[in-house]
Amino acid sequence: MDVTYEGTRRELVTDKGTLRYHEAGGTDAPPLILLHGSGPGVTGWRNYRGNLGVFAEHFHTYVLEFPGFGVSDAWGGMPVLDAGKSVTVFMKELGIPSAAVIGNSMGGVVGVNLAIRKPELVSKLVTIGGVGANLFSPQPTEGLQLLQEFADDPDRDRLVRWLRSMVFDKSLVTDELIEERWEAATHPDARKTGETMYGSAAFAMQQQFLAASDTPPYWAMMHKVSCPTLLTWGRDDRVSPPDMALVPMRLIPDAQLHVFPRCGHWVMIEAKEAFEATVLAFLRA
Repeated sequence: MDVTYEGTRRELVTDKGTLRYHEAGGTDAPPLILLHGSGPGVTGWRNYRGNLGVFAEHFHTYVLEFPGFGVSDAWGGMPVLDAGKSVTVFMKELGIPSAAVIGNSMGGVVGVNLAIRKPELVSKLVTIGGVGANLFSPQPTEGLQLLQEFADDPDRDRLVRWLRSMVFDKSLVTDELIEERWEAATHPDARKTGETMYGSAAFAMQQQFLAASDTPPYWAMMHKVSCPTLLTWGRDDRVSPPDMALVPMRLIPDAQLHVFPRCGHWVMIEAKEAFEATVLAFLRA
């Protein structure tokens, strides 16, 4: 099976711009959609390139690139909202009536919101950190503060500090990874998305909006997630510490939690084999 970048790369032209994605696995296998997180230089390919081959052995697997992160065309709205809309458009255009969904961090938030608002689209849900609410840890967390510093004034040193906060094993932050992330993070769309999501001014505005809003936050609605859900977490996550997992674990009716030791925010990378085995057992049950 060809699971290389070029061999799996696809495009979907929509009325809002071109969505780009990767596709692998048998066409008669059940569909699985992988949704990436946020942060400097992120793409779906970089989040899941090491997992695609394993999942494609069992599922018709798609890795969607969200609008505005430098791969798919930007849609010009709020990045998280555009990401959610893009999944709905993607599934409709490709004729996918329902699928299992794996979402890393922001991708997990997108998956939760999709399961709340359009439950018919999500058969099973796997999240990787990032969902819920801080109960005991400060907000913003260490990792988010470093991300905010980078968004306000991007440079390589700030990028490296943020990357090291993402993992337990600092050796994973190689020169190659730094260069790859730096090149992608300086793309105009990616920079604008970073400022919109994590810049100091944007963060302050978001906090003011939330304080004045009568609309419940998404995590307060997680009791409406009706599909079986697997919450995966790195025990040493400095971006979304494990106390965040308590809210979704309690509110989602059919949720289970798996915590991986000696692991940071990138569970699918840092605990690759254990993560894949755990997720496959859940999805194939």
